[in-house]
Amino acid sequence: MAANDGSSQFEARLSEIAVSTETLLDRLLGPSPAAAERARPARLLEAMRYASLGGGKRFRPFLVVESAALFAVPREPSLMAAAALECVHCYSLVHDDLPAMDNDDLRRGRPTLHRAFDEATAILVGDSLLTFAFDILARPETHPDPKVRVALVLALARASGLGGMAGGQMLDLAAEGRFAAAPPRLDLPDVEQLQAMKTGALLRYGCLAGAILGGADEHRRMALDRFGAIIGEAFQIADDLLDVEGDAATVGKATGKDANARKATAVGILGVAQAKKKLFGLIDQAECALAPFGADAALLKAAARFVAERRA
Repeated sequence: MAANDGSSQFEARLSEIAVSTETLLDRLLGPSPAAAERARPARLLEAMRYASLGGGKRFRPFLVVESAALFAVPREPSLMAAAALECVHCYSLVHDDLPAMDNDDLRRGRPTLHRAFDEATAILVGDSLLTFAFDILARPETHPDPKVRVALVLALARASGLGGMAGGQMLDLAAEGRFAAAPPRLDLPDVEQLQAMKTGALLRYGCLAGAILGGADEHRRMALDRFGAIIGEAFQIADDLLDVEGDAATVGKATGKDANARKATAVGILGVAQAKKKLFGLIDQAECALAPFGADAALLKAAARFVAERRA
């Protein structure tokens, strides 16, 4: 293992969890209706599978599974929660790509869903993936204790909705000047709040879900919550840097769009050099947040470094 930093083990585990998540989503999104479902329309199901299968590193599922592993949670419940989170993430990508939002033609190196199908189908896919996430969390396979399932549902709803990802998307649109003659002037705290909601909330949930599944005490729950919040902030800065410096073929989507859309970003405010300095400072903070778990958190620490160093 190079430099004893856990990077090789992290990459292997990330790949393993990605495969397991893919297998589970493939099964959950099969053609047979679940109990109380009347039917699964073929076109909608095909489009949901297009949006959620065959792409992505599954970093959010990794955070769920590895956070839960700190408490010796069995793999099946953590993968169910991970699949639910990935459904919300995939829905958000489908809706973000729509002409009314970011108007993207490429996602993960292939046509965005509204290009591969149509806009109406894309809207319904987003609606269906979002509600399907809560379907998954409500199942007894996710956890035998209904109180735990309710806690998972509540936390994901808060991360996804008005005060989380959807609210962050609205702030992002406002920052572009969609609702005024000119975009408002945002300072760094404004941008950090926007990004903590739009991008950070789901990453933070990934860590919190592991703590909920594991019945963590308050001290350890707060440690994972802090780690998740820091990782969310770091992830968005890294993403903004990729938009400035990345190659579209490697990243798998168009680059240079933030400046063209007049998006408010930490990179735009700080400049590339200072943004990179802030990014690596956040990674140090993330590693410190995991101190209560000692050596057991080696893979999560490696995940933090992955966030800072990723190229796609």
